[in-house]
Amino acid sequence: MEKLLYGVHDRPPVGKIILFAFQQLLAILAATIVVPLIINGNTSVEGFAGSGSQMSQSAALFGAGVGTLVYLLFTRFKSPVFLGSSFAFLGSMTAAFAGAATAAIGYLGLIIGAALAGLVYVGLAIAVKFAGTAWINKIMPAVVIGPTVAIIGLSLAGAAISDLNKGNTASVYLCLVTGLITMFVTIIVSVFAKKFLKAIPFIIGIGAGYVFAAIFTGIGFAAGNDALKVINFELFKNMQWVPDFTFIKAFGAFSDFSSAGDFFAFFGTVALAYIPVAFVCFAEHIADHKNLSSVIGQDLLTDPGLTNTLLGDGVGSIAGAFFGGCPNTTYGESVGCVAISKNASVITIFVTAIMCIVLSFIAPFVTLLATIPNCVMGGVCIVLYGFIAVSGLKMIQKVDLGDNRNLFVVSVILICGVGGLAVSFANNKVTITSIACSLILGIITNVICHIKKYKPEIEATPNTEVKEDEFFDKLDASEENVQNIEIVENEEDLKQ
Repeated sequence: MEKLLYGVHDRPPVGKIILFAFQQLLAILAATIVVPLIINGNTSVEGFAGSGSQMSQSAALFGAGVGTLVYLLFTRFKSPVFLGSSFAFLGSMTAAFAGAATAAIGYLGLIIGAALAGLVYVGLAIAVKFAGTAWINKIMPAVVIGPTVAIIGLSLAGAAISDLNKGNTASVYLCLVTGLITMFVTIIVSVFAKKFLKAIPFIIGIGAGYVFAAIFTGIGFAAGNDALKVINFELFKNMQWVPDFTFIKAFGAFSDFSSAGDFFAFFGTVALAYIPVAFVCFAEHIADHKNLSSVIGQDLLTDPGLTNTLLGDGVGSIAGAFFGGCPNTTYGESVGCVAISKNASVITIFVTAIMCIVLSFIAPFVTLLATIPNCVMGGVCIVLYGFIAVSGLKMIQKVDLGDNRNLFVVSVILICGVGGLAVSFANNKVTITSIACSLILGIITNVICHIKKYKPEIEATPNTEVKEDEFFDKLDASEENVQNIEIVENEEDLKQ
C-alpha cells in the first residue's frame, strides 16, 4: 500500500477539504442520479408518466447524503466511503412499481422494500455480533476476495466505454475525443502535477473535458450543427427547484388500496423483490470493505467492525430511500477516488454528504452537474473502474497461483464475472448479479478444493537440503506429519 496523503483521522485544511469533497461528489454523481432516470424509463404505472410523478434526481442526491451521514455515525467515523443509489435494487424498485395500482402505492413500495432490505442487514449484523468475523476470513480468503473485487471494477467497464460514446446529439467521434481528453488530462495531472493538484485529478480532468465540450457545443449552436452539440443545455429549462421526497409522494397511498388483502398481496410482492437481493448484497458489502481496507491499510471488518458497517449500510439505505426512493450502498467510485487522491480523511466524506444535502436544494447547480456529458464521465470512469480492478488484483499478488487449488478459484471468479453470469427468478423481480454469482461460485470452488489438504510427496535424502520455510509451505504442519521428520537447517547439520 502506498503512503496516504491524509489518513482516516487526519483533517486537511478547510479549502482542501472542500475541493476533496467536491471531487468525491463528481465521482459519485453520475451513478447516484442515473438510478432514478432508469426507473423513470422502466415504469408504466398509470399516472406516472407526468413529470410531477417521476422519481426526483435531487431527492436521490439528498437521500445519498443522509444515508452516508447515517453510515458514518454507525461506523464511528472510521470508514471513509460514500453511499449512493444502489444498482443492485433496480429490478426490485421496478417490481415495486409494477405491482402498484397507483404511483403513490409504488412510492410506498420503495419505502417498504428499503425497510425490509435494511432489516436484513440489521439481522446479519446481529448474527455477526455473536458469531464474529473469523468465519469470513476462512470462506473468503484473499484468493476469493481479490478476484471478486477485480470483477467489481471489470463489470463496470462496459458502462464506462458505453458512456465514452455518448454526448447529447454530438457525433460518436467527437464524444470519443472529448472522453479521451478527459481521461488523459486526469492521468497526466495525477502522475505529473505538483503538490495539491496531484490530489484532485478528477476535478481538473472533468473541468478540461467540460470546457472542450462547451466550446464545440457553442460552435454547434452558432452553425446549427447538431453533430457538434456535446452538452445538453436544454436541461436548464426544466429545473427542479425543490427535491420531491419519496415519503411525500407516498402520502395517502394506503387509501388507494381497495382492501387489506390487496395491501398484503402488494407487501408480499415487494418483500420477494427486495429481501433476496439484500442477502446477495451482503457478499458485495464484504468485498467493498475488504477493498477499502486494503486501500487505507486498516481492517474495517475489525475496526469499526462488520457489525457496525452492516448497520450503517442497512439503516443508511432505509434513510436514503425514505427521502430519495433508492436504497444506498458503498460506492466503488468513492473507493477509487480515495485510492487515486490518497486522501482517506473521513471528514472529506462527511463534507461530501453535507454538500449533497445542501446542493439538492440549489436547482441551477444540480442542473449544471447534470449537464456534464456522458463522454466526460466515461473518460474519468475508465480510470476509476480500472483502479478498482487493479486493487483487487493486488490482493492476490502473494497468492501461489502455481497451486491448482488457487488457480481454479481465481479462474472461476474471473470468467464468470467477466462473462456476466447472472441469475434471475420470480419473473425477473429478483436478480443475483454477476458479482454475487462469481463470489458464490468462488467460495464453493474454494471449499471443494480444500476439502482434503494437498500433501505433495517430499523425499529428504542425505544429499538433499530441505529449508524449513519451504517445507512447511508444502506439508501440513500437524503433529502427525512432522513428529518423525528432522529439519536440516544448514550444511553442518547435514554432515553430522
